[in-house]
Amino acid sequence: MFRVRLQWVTEIEHVKSRLAAIVLLGFLAIKANGQLGGSSVFNALNIPTSARIGAMGGNLIAMNESDVNLGKYNPALLDSACHRNVSLSYINYFAQTNFGSAIYAHHLDSLNITLAASVDFFSYGKMTRFDAAGNDLGTFNAGDYVVTVSGGMPIDSSFSVGANVKFIYASLADYYSLGAAVDLGGSYVNRKHLFTAGVVMKNLGMQLKGFTKEEKENLPFEIQLAISKRLRHAPFTFHVAYENLQKWDLTYTDPNAAPEIDPITGEVVEQKGFGFGDKLMRHLVLGAEIHLGKNIRIGAGYNYRRRQELKVEERPGLAGISFGAGVSIRRFEISYARSAYHIAEASNTFTVRRSF
Repeated sequence: MFRVRLQWVTEIEHVKSRLAAIVLLGFLAIKANGQLGGSSVFNALNIPTSARIGAMGGNLIAMNESDVNLGKYNPALLDSACHRNVSLSYINYFAQTNFGSAIYAHHLDSLNITLAASVDFFSYGKMTRFDAAGNDLGTFNAGDYVVTVSGGMPIDSSFSVGANVKFIYASLADYYSLGAAVDLGGSYVNRKHLFTAGVVMKNLGMQLKGFTKEEKENLPFEIQLAISKRLRHAPFTFHVAYENLQKWDLTYTDPNAAPEIDPITGEVVEQKGFGFGDKLMRHLVLGAEIHLGKNIRIGAGYNYRRRQELKVEERPGLAGISFGAGVSIRRFEISYARSAYHIAEASNTFTVRRSF
């Protein structure tokens, strides 16, 4: 009994030391990369390439299901049930932009670890080149490419950890850039109460080669927390994610915007600041799924920050709202999602997943 207790205490201390190292890395990254909006490179890393994730508002890091796509965004969700899963996705984004993704997972019994490899491409289409005088110099292509190697393993029956290692290549006409990043993830699953919690530190890394020699840019570092709860006697699952834990104020005010003038007094109207509730909601992504039997799933999500940043005040439309569905046929799962970013445009995502 004493030996078993000693071994258990030693294992707990080992886990604590791992968590402390992860937290330390996170605080170091917070100090180095504390800003958003145009202050980082490789922002394609933040675009969800799974239809299911897209339908839920773009964040699904705390869903305990055997979907290899979920493990790509929280590697701690990779488990033995993802063994020999293959997933292909295509995203019809905006204008001429098209994205694609392929991922495969394999479980190693000897090490009790599940590995996955994925390749993503982000094609921004053809663009026209002009010189300083406005002369047409022809067209050029632009795109990003990401290769990711993932691994997830359980610590015990409730806790799991995982990591992604990502290599990024971006090209813009005659210029290109290289980068490398790591994601660290953890998950807690309470199967009795159908509850899952997840945490991810995304894009810990650096730009290895900048587009120019003069400057290297930061990567879009982010810390995310999320929880999900499936109702026991109703076919609903709810997911709540808190994004950008490393930075509280995500609001943006255009410094070049013209001041508002009162038409009666002719004086400048003082702009109201953003309240606590507005700042809090910009961190939250809300999602829900309805399970119609075992083979049909319908999901919807609400991204408040996306809506506030991209809506047209006079006609906001469905900006920030997403929805989709998935159908399982034998070992195939086909999913579709539509995510509204702006009144003028929305993205469509198609995913096909197969378990061998």
